Amino acid sequence: MPDRRPPLPPFTAETALEKVRAAEDAWNSRDPERVALAYTEDSEWRNRDLFLTGRAEIVAFLRAKWRRELGYRLRKELWAYGDDRIAVRFEYEWHDTTGQWYRSYGNENWEFAPDGLMRRRFASINDVPIAEDERRVAVGPPRPTA
Repeated sequence: MPDRRPPLPPFTAETALEKVRAAEDAWNSRDPERVALAYTEDSEWRNRDLFLTGRAEIVAFLRAKWRRELGYRLRKELWAYGDDRIAVRFEYEWHDTTGQWYRSYGNENWEFAPDGLMRRRFASINDVPIAEDERRVAVGPPRPTA
């Protein structure tokens, strides 16, 4: 099965954390095609006030996002997990074309298909302007291993 994406549900604390770290690594690549491969062909998203369906819409969204959100760097933290669901908290930092930095905070709820691909992603996100010297995601200590 070419689209299989281990670890597969049902999740344990260890496999849920592995899923979160894989998502963080993929998003930090800023490669829309790579990121989209973690989602089912018909994946449903709510991202802030946008509703997307399918990989093509996800790729288009991410291309536009990373043209607008420059210097993007993300950290995700496992919040909770169940059989086929994972909840994460996250923060990421980025700047716009004027050089204004932002820290974006949010929560995501993920639901997975049996093959380990994400079929639903619901994200709530808020942006806070910060000074460049307040950055901590890309310049802070390495993420914890547990």
